[in-house]
Amino acid sequence: MSTPYPFTAIVGQDDLRLGLLLNAVSPAVGGVLVRGEKGTAKSTAVRALAALMPAVSVVPGCRFSCDPASPDPACPDGPHEDAPGVSRPARTVELPVGASEDRLVGALDIERALAEGVKAFEPGLLADAHRGILYVDEVNLLHDHLVDVLLDAAAMGASYVEREGVSVRHAARFLLVGTMNPEEGELRPQLLDRFGLTVEVAASRETDQRVEVVRRRLAYEDDPAGFAARWADEEAELRERIAAARALLPEVVLGDQALRQIAATCAAFEVDGMRADIVMARTATALAAWAGRTDVLAEDVRQAALLALPHRRRRNPFDAPGLDEDKLDDTLEQNGGGDDDPEPDGPGGDGGGGGLPPQGDGPDTPPPPADGADDTPGRDGPEQSEPGAPEPGAPVPGQGGEQQPVRAGEPFRTKMLSVPGLGEGAAGRRSRARTEHGRTTGARRPEGALTKLHLAATVLAAAPHQRARGRSGRGLVVRRDDLRQATREGREGNLVLFVVDASGSMAARQRMGAVKGAVLSLLMDAYQRRDKVGLITFRGREAELALPPTSSVDAAAARLESLPTGGRTPVAAGLLKAHDVLRVERLRDPSRRALLVVVTDGRATGGPDPVALAARAARLHAAEGIASVVVDCETGPVRLGLAADLARDLGGTAVTLDELRAESIAGLVKDIRGTGPGNGDRRAA
Repeated sequence: MSTPYPFTAIVGQDDLRLGLLLNAVSPAVGGVLVRGEKGTAKSTAVRALAALMPAVSVVPGCRFSCDPASPDPACPDGPHEDAPGVSRPARTVELPVGASEDRLVGALDIERALAEGVKAFEPGLLADAHRGILYVDEVNLLHDHLVDVLLDAAAMGASYVEREGVSVRHAARFLLVGTMNPEEGELRPQLLDRFGLTVEVAASRETDQRVEVVRRRLAYEDDPAGFAARWADEEAELRERIAAARALLPEVVLGDQALRQIAATCAAFEVDGMRADIVMARTATALAAWAGRTDVLAEDVRQAALLALPHRRRRNPFDAPGLDEDKLDDTLEQNGGGDDDPEPDGPGGDGGGGGLPPQGDGPDTPPPPADGADDTPGRDGPEQSEPGAPEPGAPVPGQGGEQQPVRAGEPFRTKMLSVPGLGEGAAGRRSRARTEHGRTTGARRPEGALTKLHLAATVLAAAPHQRARGRSGRGLVVRRDDLRQATREGREGNLVLFVVDASGSMAARQRMGAVKGAVLSLLMDAYQRRDKVGLITFRGREAELALPPTSSVDAAAARLESLPTGGRTPVAAGLLKAHDVLRVERLRDPSRRALLVVVTDGRATGGPDPVALAARAARLHAAEGIASVVVDCETGPVRLGLAADLARDLGGTAVTLDELRAESIAGLVKDIRGTGPGNGDRRAA
């Protein structure tokens, strides 16, 4: 729609609005990352903010939006002569998930650079966003190298484009806003740290508020212009308040006491590095300006901590975001705090924006304790210390042999896990693959736009034709057909599909805790290496897809933690379910290869000849060249070796639970060799 939804018409979401407004007041805060479930007005709020941003004055005809009062001396369109500027609204530039690096940073015409020595540069989205807003929806789904480039530009205020010794630099200062749904995967902690603020959003559970959301949205869709006109006065008032806060910002004094509170708070919560201290200082200053004050109070420091620290305390995907507010208040009190009202005024001056939304209904709510205990007052279920409470792994009365979920063992660091051969999947950090980034291994003719020039191969291709082309000067006469694209080898992300035996033969001997700990370790490794993961469990008479393939390893960990056990062992059903999942994933993402991890003691039961049935199901995977490994969980003095037989049928390898803990499964997977022809280069899913 051409008329944006008014910012002031958004119902609730005080933290989201406050985080955006603070960045509008002081872009030096460093942007904001908005985390939350789908349908919570994340994109609506970001797009509505553009209408509140002050207009910018630019040099006429400059593609890089230079300020006529202080033009960039290195601007590719410069130097700019003294001339009156023209005013235009601040832009909101959206970065699509599938954007290329050239689309983000811009592209050089390599052919003209080689033949004519001309820096023919086509600006990218970073140039378009200069002095405006750069909005990245689903930032967690961007390729890592794009996120690195984006955050580097945001931190340095400039973008650098280099191709074979030809370089261009231009200013790129913008308000960076990223939105993401944690269910679709997390950002690495190093990248989370580069966002100044983070806010958690969730849909309201209050009926009246939800009714008002629907009422306003329907009114807007019926008549966008009329709806916007009804909110015009509120929009104008908020726009004036932003301008006033910007003007007041240079006069705000950050006193020694506030600085000491900031430093003490960051130290108390053990955040890494010094970026958190700097961001908190800038945020507290912006909060004071937003409130119309020239001094920073303890309430500003408190609110700054709630916005700037939660995402910096998340060191692995299983850490729940959030901040202990009692600990925060104690730290501020011990370092000179003690304000009666610790809550700063929100966007409307009515006390909104008082920290994170309730965590109990948020997307990152930690899973309940795996042993079924819950010490939350008012919740059903026995506490662990209550007499007669069932032990973890004990049968649940009336559940047909189903047993209580057991806690996972302590995760441990795994070695490198990789799929054999050379793939062409999405960029990651696991298996060898042909990628856009990595070491150069050769050259080829470009398919489409040239992105990575292989200079030596290009010169060799052009050299034999120089006389025929009438070369007379020192420059090389280069034609389009001479250009060669560099082929590079890097690492890809894979699909790691876990097939976990949750039957009674596993849980009866109290092995599920160790098994869950091993799977959690591999999930941690998958998070670090940018894999997709999936989880299939089998018990009783059937297999269940507990978690479809996803990039959210914390979702997989939550499903694993609450996994019930008990019943028979339908190994064949688990393998057949895995075969169906991998078949669908091959259609969705044919370039992503798969690794199948089967966790079982191999004692198939149920139905006629269950062991032979499992062997036939395993040979389906072997025939398609799926890399696989079986974690043998069999224990006791008498061992049947059925898991090892299953691994042979899969064309993979087996490792006992003890070996898994000592050496880790990861070091063994790279030795897998499938039995099918061409298995090494076959892509699975």
